[in-house]
Amino acid sequence: MTKQNDTPKKDKGDSEIVEKVLYVNRCAKVVKGGRKFSFSALILVCDGKGKVGYGFAKANELTDAIRKGGEAGRKHMRSYPLDNTTIPHEVFVEWDGAKLLLKPAPEGAGVIAGSQVRAVLEMAGIKDIMAKSLGSNNPLNQVKAVFKALSKLMSKDQIRKMRGQA
Repeated sequence: MTKQNDTPKKDKGDSEIVEKVLYVNRCAKVVKGGRKFSFSALILVCDGKGKVGYGFAKANELTDAIRKGGEAGRKHMRSYPLDNTTIPHEVFVEWDGAKLLLKPAPEGAGVIAGSQVRAVLEMAGIKDIMAKSLGSNNPLNQVKAVFKALSKLMSKDQIRKMRGQA
């Protein structure tokens, strides 16, 4: 059961923190009295200034899973290097079964990506990028692959320094 929340919700505590529900899964366990449901939620969190994170949580109530996922997302927020409105260079990553290719795009191209990948890239503040998911369609693995790809990005200055060109 997928759920894509189109309108990100602002948190009451930090007025600039924005949460978005990317995926909700309902699991049923059959017990003597009937069915017992549990929920897992994948939540995307950003501050509108380029910092983005995700949280995945499980609970017996949907609202508790979403709250716990939001808290986990706030703990893991990071910012990533950008080159104007796109990424500095091409990157290919594999995470579990998910393979992801991110390419910089010319200005005005927009975000060309699938739903989970698109949500992460838009909330990270990237406006022009081309992405292709080549493996798994599992939302959690796709999101983890995007964050692994973003963490591999280096700015042009970092690359120059690494090559000794200062």
